[in-house]
Amino acid sequence: MSLTDILSPSDIAAALRDCQAPDSFSPKKFFQISGMSKKSSSQLKEIFRILDNDQSGFIEEDELKYFLQRFECGARVLTTSETKTFLATADHDGDGKIGAEEFQEMVQS
Repeated sequence: MSLTDILSPSDIAAALRDCQAPDSFSPKKFFQISGMSKKSSSQLKEIFRILDNDQSGFIEEDELKYFLQRFECGARVLTTSETKTFLATADHDGDGKIGAEEFQEMVQS
């Protein structure tokens, strides 16, 4: 399964266009524009599974840096600042990584 099986390609493209400039990425805005914030819990778990590149059950800081590229190969890499802010927004238990439940809470909040 791919992200375009769950999210509209045109919504993904619009979300990526919105954050093309370095330091312009806002997770909340990206989730809204891409349509992720409207998805069911089971769909968000599947999105998480796709984004968890190493299938560790967590999205670590190294994976977050390439978050946009998981949606489109040619997308930019998140800046260090964006990556750290993104991680801080979702990492409620302070373990330095985002679990599936933390991801779902972040997307749906």
